[in-house]
Amino acid sequence: MKGYYGDRRDRFESIQKRGFRSSLIRLLETEYKLIGSHRVLALLANDIEQLQREYFPPQSRIEAGTIAWVTTRKTVRKPSWGKKTEDYESVMVYLPLWTREDLDKLVYVKAGTRNSNYAINRDRDIGRMVRLINSAWEQNGLLSQAELCVLLNRSLHTVMDYVSEYHANNPETVLPLKGYILDQGSRPTHKRIIINLYEQGVDPTEIAQRTGHGLDAVDRYIKGYERVKGLFKKGMDPAEIQKITGMSAKVCNAYLTLAKHFHPLRQGRGKNLSQQRIEEI
Repeated sequence: MKGYYGDRRDRFESIQKRGFRSSLIRLLETEYKLIGSHRVLALLANDIEQLQREYFPPQSRIEAGTIAWVTTRKTVRKPSWGKKTEDYESVMVYLPLWTREDLDKLVYVKAGTRNSNYAINRDRDIGRMVRLINSAWEQNGLLSQAELCVLLNRSLHTVMDYVSEYHANNPETVLPLKGYILDQGSRPTHKRIIINLYEQGVDPTEIAQRTGHGLDAVDRYIKGYERVKGLFKKGMDPAEIQKITGMSAKVCNAYLTLAKHFHPLRQGRGKNLSQQRIEEI
């Protein structure tokens, strides 16, 4: 009787051995001649299964108005020179492209004053943009402005205008875009905002949460700023400060502008320096 049940168990267990994973292991062994440790092949099959689940999700996971999108994983550090896009680690995210509120704003447009429809549509687009960026960030993703062009069906110039307008209206918030987080942007507004909060006495941990940066990145900006500010107070010239710190001229000048803004009297030489607009950074 024992043998009977043992044979019966084998029959049922054999069913699950005919699935995708077993077929994949057999394919690797027979077609690709990856002969070796069966454990290694099993681990490889597990990884491929995980990728398959991630990049080909079941339709039940995607709600109406939601789009599955592959973007850069936010664990990626500042890229080295010449790094290709395909070398970045990626992640599948599910973005709320359209919501009920978006549709309501599209249908119930309150026309009246001149260009009112344009203003309403622009506000709706900016709201969608912010929602997409933050949603990707919450799922460990980093959207670029180019990706937003595709998602919003807008030109790069328009998306850049949207980002600038949002930051102008929300001066203490940085959208966690790929270019800002990986420090690829031509105008590092995150330096201005981080140092502005730091000079106000905000704790670095809270700064990291409010700006969408990692604590290590916030600490790096603060340490760089403190180095430049300390040398600036000693009366050193920009060229001397740049040489001592080893920073690029652009980064050094950005920190110097901040130091002059928050500490306009340069100690040691007693000269009154004109305050420079912090928005120029």
